[in-house]
Order: sequence, then structure tokens, then C-alpha cells
Amino acid sequence: MSTETELKQGIREHFGQFSLHVLLVFATGLTIGSERAVVPVLGRDVLGVESLFVIGSFVVSFGFVKALLNLYAGKWGSEYGRKPVLILGWVTALPLPVILIFAPSWGWITVGNILLGINQALTWSMAINAKIDIAGPEQRGLAVGIDEAFGYSGVAVGAWVTGIIAAQTNLRPEPFYFLAVVVVLAFLISVFLIKETVQLAEVEIDDEDHHDANLPFKEVLKRATYGDKTLFAAAQAGHIEKFVDTLFWLAVPLYLTSQGVGIAAVGFVVGVHSAMYFLQIATGGLADRIGRRPPVIAGMFLTGAGVLGMVLVEGYALWAVLSGISGLGMALLYPNLMTVPGDAAHPTWRATGMGVYRMWRDSGYGVGAILIGLSMEFLNAEAAFYMTAALMFVSGAIVYVWMEETHPQFGTHESPAPAEKPPTQVVAQD
Repeated sequence: MSTETELKQGIREHFGQFSLHVLLVFATGLTIGSERAVVPVLGRDVLGVESLFVIGSFVVSFGFVKALLNLYAGKWGSEYGRKPVLILGWVTALPLPVILIFAPSWGWITVGNILLGINQALTWSMAINAKIDIAGPEQRGLAVGIDEAFGYSGVAVGAWVTGIIAAQTNLRPEPFYFLAVVVVLAFLISVFLIKETVQLAEVEIDDEDHHDANLPFKEVLKRATYGDKTLFAAAQAGHIEKFVDTLFWLAVPLYLTSQGVGIAAVGFVVGVHSAMYFLQIATGGLADRIGRRPPVIAGMFLTGAGVLGMVLVEGYALWAVLSGISGLGMALLYPNLMTVPGDAAHPTWRATGMGVYRMWRDSGYGVGAILIGLSMEFLNAEAAFYMTAALMFVSGAIVYVWMEETHPQFGTHESPAPAEKPPTQVVAQD
């Protein structure tokens, strides 16, 4: 009886641990947010980097490293548990403030962002998987919404705080003292207060239903990439929406400062975009009631419209408003895209399936940084906005055509039968 009570899923039943994971994902957001407003300007004004494409290289390194580590974070989380991977993620962040403070050249910043990519992949992957473990299927959308809301609120606060610090002091080292405190505290919480949650995922396993259980890694990779149209639609949408995140990390600060906006005001505009992600608590809960598909479709087109509008207007107030509109669109689509593979995956390979989705999603950082950097280098900053908006509209159309509803109660999506299992069973019977 006590064992059953201990292993019961639910946010209320495990509120203490759930809250700690919320705090940690907020710290993960603070970590990346501490770079958002300051580092691109640091490269241009302090380290003397003239090429906008070269400045974009630190996002490229971050994106591809984070994408690859997302894939393996899910796999390792299934094999070794969530807590060890979480701790490893915070260990990799410990040198980051030191690198940013003392980096003599842009190459060191790029190296630092490799560590940031590892940190973000491992800590955020385990944060979301732990919350899904705790919440169970009926609160999955809410759990993902809370995770992303607090994570991106951390991004907003990090960009805002470091922007203010940089405006009142210098572009470095003072902003990165704040980052150092965040990283050390998060590491200590992960080591001493966090408990393992992988056993809670096992509560969802139905011993009588082996149809989709225990898929091998290659089969999960294939299914979540192209073997299932719904999961493909989610993966490509996640990939393209990261262009928006990259735009606000790379192009928006450079574009606004070129228009005469001060660094503190840039931090505010970037922060407004990320602050809207806090609404994911509501949009994730909404998707538990109406399904994942409607908010995803609405969010893709609303975000594209907000990005497009930023180059069609002038003025600090209008830029802040349109930054918020694009952030609202991201709040609608972001948690619910991630819930799609969570719905479609069997509990035995959910962490791996989420890792595959997050790999394709976050590789959008790298691809987006390359395309946005080239657009700014050889055309102009406005071209990066036009390109990103157009891709969001095309990607949203793909979602509209191919993505089926995955909600566990009233969804229309059915997972394809594993390609390798039936032939193997027939051979064994023969």
C-alpha cells in the first residue's frame, strides 16, 4: 500500500520535487538569458569582431552541440536516470562565467558556448522529463507548460538583469558575476536536493500492452524523424521555430543597437519576447482541454506575423509590442509541440523520443544562425526577419496539413506499428 502511494503520479503528490525542478529550469533559463543581450554586443564593441556571420558562430556552436546532446540526454536519462544527467549538465556550466569574463578573443566565446550547449541540453532535457514523470498523462500539457514558462521567464530575467548591469557598469565582467552565482546554486541544488523520478514513469506502463514498448534506439530515431507524419510535422516545426529564438538572440540586439537603441532598452525588448513564454502555463493547460494541434497552428502563424511586423514599423514601443506578439505565438506553439512526442511515445522510450524531437528542434539554432548570419552579412538585418517569418508561415502550413491530434483522450493520431518487431516474431515462431 505504501509503495503504491509512493509511486503515485501527480503534481500535488510530489509538489516539493516538482517545485525544485521548476526552480532549476528557471536557473537554466537565467544561464542562457545572461548571454542574450550582452554577448553579441560584446563581440562587436569589445572584442572587435566586424563580421556579423562570425558573431553568429557562437550560436552555431551552441545549437549543434545542444541538438546532439539532446539526443543522447534522453537516451542517458532512460538508462542511468534523470538526476545523474542533470548534475552533469550543471558541472559543464561551472567554467562558463570564467570564460566569458576572461576570454581574450571571440574563439573563446565560441568554446564557452559549446559548454553552454551541453549545459542546456542536459539540464533542460532532464527538467522536462522529470516533470512529465511526476505529472502523469492527465497533466502532461500543464507540466510542459510550467516547465517552459519558468524556463523562458528565466531567459527574460537573465537578459533584462544583465542588460541593466552592463548599462550601469561594463559589458564585462560585472554581468557574468550574476551568471556565476546562478550556476553554482543550481549545481548545489541538483546534488543535494533533487531525487530520481524515472521510477514514476514506470507507473504508466501497462504490463498487458507490449505493442509499442521497448523500441530500440534506431527505431525511435527513425519514427520520430520521418516514420510518423505527425512526429515529422512536430520536428520540422520545432526546427523552424528555433530560427525565431536565434533571431532574438543574434539579430534583434544588433538590429536595434544599429537603430540607436541603448543596451538596457535592447535587454528589455528581448526580455519582453521571452517574458511572454510565461503564458505557457496557460497554453499548456489549455492543450490538455482542447488538444495540442489548435494552439500549435495558431502559434506558428502569430509568431511569423510578429517577426515580420518588427521590420515594418519604427519606434521602441512598437518594437516591444511586436516582440511580445511573437512571444505570445511562441507560448502557444512551444510547449504543445513538445507535448506531441510525449503523447505519442510509450513510457519505456519517451525520454529517448523527446530527445530525438529536441535534437531536431535545437539544431534549428545552428541552421538558423548560419542562415540569419549570412542574410545579415550579405544582404541586411531586415532580410533575416523576412526569411524567418516566411519559414514560419511555410512550416505552419505543413503542421496544418500533416499533424494529427495526439491528446491521449480525444486524439486522432495512431502510432505506426514497429517495422522490425513483427518480422522478428514470425521468424522466431518458424
